[in-house]
Amino acid sequence: MEEKPETQHRAGFVNIIGNPNVGKSTLMNALVGERLSIITSKAQTTRHRIHGIVNGEDFQIVYSDTPGILEPAYKMHEGMMQFVHTALNDADVLLLVVELGEQGFRNEAVLKRIQKSDTPVVLVINKIDLGNQEILEEKVDFWHGQFPEATILPVSALGKVNTEQVIKAILRMLPPSPPYFSKEELTDRPLRFFVSEIIREKIFLNYQKEVPYSCEVVIEAYEEGEKLDRIRAEIHVARNSQKGILIGHKGSMLKKTGTEARKEIEAFVGKKVFLDLHVKVSKDWRENERQLKRFGYFH
Repeated sequence: MEEKPETQHRAGFVNIIGNPNVGKSTLMNALVGERLSIITSKAQTTRHRIHGIVNGEDFQIVYSDTPGILEPAYKMHEGMMQFVHTALNDADVLLLVVELGEQGFRNEAVLKRIQKSDTPVVLVINKIDLGNQEILEEKVDFWHGQFPEATILPVSALGKVNTEQVIKAILRMLPPSPPYFSKEELTDRPLRFFVSEIIREKIFLNYQKEVPYSCEVVIEAYEEGEKLDRIRAEIHVARNSQKGILIGHKGSMLKKTGTEARKEIEAFVGKKVFLDLHVKVSKDWRENERQLKRFGYFH
């Protein structure tokens, strides 16, 4: 009886690129099966590269969610775009996400880089539930013209429609390689990072206009206990007026945000949490290189 040949192990970095608000984070969470990236209807909610790791017996996919491509208005945005350019350089597979309603790719320089790259591309047309078959066929033809070699797949990341086909396409393109991370790992980010992201998401959901974009969350202390974790977090804002808005009348808004964040953190860590939130003014931190380094935008 003949022995079956061993299946070659495949592994690689699959970097998710696209304009703001096209559903990159929703897609990554659907592909990873865990809620790793914060999702709101506002643009620019993802500010850092977040890795989500999916393991199979003979493969390891390391997904990397990146900030949406934008023209920098602050030094912070320059740091965010550095993450995008690094993701273009170190990908084994590029997962390019567009949405059905998009007319084209906004950033010509990034478009040309991807077109000239030898990296295999899976182009995902997201939010297909927002249009009809005729519009979809037009978009498939358009994007095929832009990326003739790409595998083009229509999906609804929110409804998890066709996401299995995305995984199959990626697995075909992954290079033979041993795993990069332990097969038990889900992400390379520490627990503190996800706690700060959960708090930041609640700020995006509870406040309007400029306030969420002016906030950065830093976990100052995290004490793990057997039954209770104690967390002290500082929310940095750019101006004094934003501090007042964040706290609200008699602390009502900060309390609401803290309660919502605490409940989600408890679900994430699987035990009770005491969350102590403080607001601090770090004047114009989005333009301050020292502060931006501290917040992880530059190395």
